[in-house]
Amino acid sequence: MTIFPPDPNLDALRVQLARLRSERGWTFDELADRSGLARRTLIDLEHGRTTGKITTWHALAHAFGVPIDQLLEPLCEGHSPPASMEP
Repeated sequence: MTIFPPDPNLDALRVQLARLRSERGWTFDELADRSGLARRTLIDLEHGRTTGKITTWHALAHAFGVPIDQLLEPLCEGHSPPASMEP
């Protein structure tokens, strides 16, 4: 029997991106300058038109000065994150 993980909460991730940008008072242009990403990419991420690559989220984590796991944490909103694999 195959057990599939729950769907990631992409809406919560989109809201997280908008919240972090808003808290800092950054425009899309300023975030683009700080992250090295295209303004259009940022707009598409925040409006849910794309999910981005891991390298995109890595650049955003650095731009915001937060650990990537904190940035991506909303993906598990609405369901329990996977259990730790530690012995």
